[in-house]
Amino acid sequence: MENQKHTERSSSSARRSLKRKLEEDLEDDRKVSPSLSSEDAHQDLAREVRTQVEILESSFSSSESDRASSKHAIHVLSEFAKNEEIVNVIVDCGAVPALVQHLQAPPHVSEGEGSHMPYEHEVEKGSAFTLGLLAIKPEHQQLIVDAGALPHLVNLLKRHRDAQNSRAVNGVIRRAADAVTNLAHENSSIKTRVRIEGGIPPLVELLEFVDSKVQRAAAGSLRTLAFKNDENKNQIVECSALPTLILMLRSEDTAIHYEAVGVIGNLVHSSPNIKKEVLLAGALQPVIGLLSSSCSESQREAALLLGQFAATDSDCKIHIVQRGAVPPLIEMLQSPDAQLREMSAFALGRLAQDTHNQAGIAHCGGIIPLLRLLDSKNGSLQHNAAFALYGLADNEDNVADLIKVGGVQKLQDGEFIVQPTRDCVAKTLKRLEEKIHGRILGHLLYLMRIGEKVIQRRVALALAHLCSPDDQKTIFIDNNGLELLLELLESTNLKHQRDGSVALCKLANKASSLSQVDAAPPSPVPQVYLGEQYVNNSTLSDVTFLVEGKRFYAHRICLLASSDAFRAMFDGGYRERDAKDIEIPNIRWDVFELMMRYIYTGSVDVNLDVAQDLLRAADQYLLEGLKRLCEYAIAQDISVESVSLMFELSEAFNALTLRNACILFILEKFDQLNIMPWYSHLIQRVLPETRSYFVRVLTRAIQADMRV
Repeated sequence: MENQKHTERSSSSARRSLKRKLEEDLEDDRKVSPSLSSEDAHQDLAREVRTQVEILESSFSSSESDRASSKHAIHVLSEFAKNEEIVNVIVDCGAVPALVQHLQAPPHVSEGEGSHMPYEHEVEKGSAFTLGLLAIKPEHQQLIVDAGALPHLVNLLKRHRDAQNSRAVNGVIRRAADAVTNLAHENSSIKTRVRIEGGIPPLVELLEFVDSKVQRAAAGSLRTLAFKNDENKNQIVECSALPTLILMLRSEDTAIHYEAVGVIGNLVHSSPNIKKEVLLAGALQPVIGLLSSSCSESQREAALLLGQFAATDSDCKIHIVQRGAVPPLIEMLQSPDAQLREMSAFALGRLAQDTHNQAGIAHCGGIIPLLRLLDSKNGSLQHNAAFALYGLADNEDNVADLIKVGGVQKLQDGEFIVQPTRDCVAKTLKRLEEKIHGRILGHLLYLMRIGEKVIQRRVALALAHLCSPDDQKTIFIDNNGLELLLELLESTNLKHQRDGSVALCKLANKASSLSQVDAAPPSPVPQVYLGEQYVNNSTLSDVTFLVEGKRFYAHRICLLASSDAFRAMFDGGYRERDAKDIEIPNIRWDVFELMMRYIYTGSVDVNLDVAQDLLRAADQYLLEGLKRLCEYAIAQDISVESVSLMFELSEAFNALTLRNACILFILEKFDQLNIMPWYSHLIQRVLPETRSYFVRVLTRAIQADMRV
């Protein structure tokens, strides 16, 4: 699909080039075309066109005066036809049949006039030129063909066979070839008609014509006829065009080798057998040579063609690289011409899928320019670059190079236009992830220890995303990777802060299968619960609490089993030991009731209205299970506005689960938090606990593995 799209673009480019070419020879005596800005002007123009058409219709003879009149009328019409606004008027006034008639020489008036024809070749040349201009509009192509133009144009292609070479003969042949090109452009039925009318053999013959402009015109016509037409391709090859086309690739005339590489490109597109014939005929080296051409269009076509060659088999990919294609292709990646960058990325993408080429492309400096192309707003260019990087990532020797230049961050941060590119990038990251072990991991750890600070950080960031959980302690605790990531959080550079936050988040997720907050565990003290029916029940009650002036009945045995705080209260030297009524001055009734319900049942529903007060009570009475339940409930309500207060709360009551939740929230919500004026202060406050959290999590993950 990529090839087809690129070739169509090349075809359109060739058509624009041809349109310029059709006009260049008459530029010196070009008249100012009339404007159609008013109805009167339109009518005047139509009258003038009809006058010229009538002259053509009445002057088809070999007399000198008629030939002179015909030549002048055709010249007037050709000048009009250079203005696309006027083309429809010319066609509507019936010019096409008259022009087609003058593509052939008229019969001689008498036998005595000899063989000389006045204005020989010039009238036919003018007719072919004008019809070529009219055919630039696709809606007129079929009309011109239906008027019988093709057989006459094919005959004009052979005119050199019956006449001595001269400027006039060369001109009429060239204009005939140009007209065929415009008639057949993106019109499959007309391409077929040209073949049926016998147009391909004379065009192939003209590739060896002495006049270089004729060669170029013939090649341009063959290029159009070959595009997406298998029968035409086969006939061009059968007419032995390949040897001449390959010689033309070596021409110093940029226009010649541009057209030649275009013909070959259209011949090999979607035609594996022709590809093989082209390669066997020796096209590879001259095509590689065109990568260094001064003509950017030839460079582009050569890169596209090499990409097509590289799709054939692995041997061809290797040969392309061995013959020196990589350095100029990499140089083209940095061209200001977007199409050059796209075609070179396309070729390198195909070449990079072969394992023998991957290290060489990277060694020649291909990684950095390919990464830069990921920023392109051109979806096709972006995709070609991503595909090339996917190939390079397959080689173990390229992994460290990709990482140390920031390739992983580039792949992760890119805004990719089309889904296939996003899929390709995801596969590239997965491919890199699968290679982070053994020798490659050792190399990266070495870079993280002795490399420049920017490289150390890039390696740490990449490893946070790509490494196996089994290697996290080695990388981030034993080799200081954690400190590199934490340093980024303190940076004044916004991107560094964000990269550090995202990496630490990824690290935490990999290190633990737990969610943002640990699930609340059962009470750490094994006990038997009395049950719901004994909550605030005077039956067998042996202690009473006074809360907000009201009595709350309890049972010492249940309280003793619940926590160290109650055991100290009733077994220690405190006055509550023998008291019948114990006053609770600092806890609300509803909070105290929930706490006691947890002590008697082992569970309680904690809603946000009481969660913080209940946490304070649970911390006071050392009820770790209830404390965890409260932390969990509070953590569900963490927001950008409240996270700072929540962290303070976790600090005040040593609420480890809530503190961890705050840390992960701060890392996950970087984009929303960093715009807050107090963000930098918050980071400074949480940094020590963040360090402790990751040391604990990474160490715990390894210990868990060892237990298993």
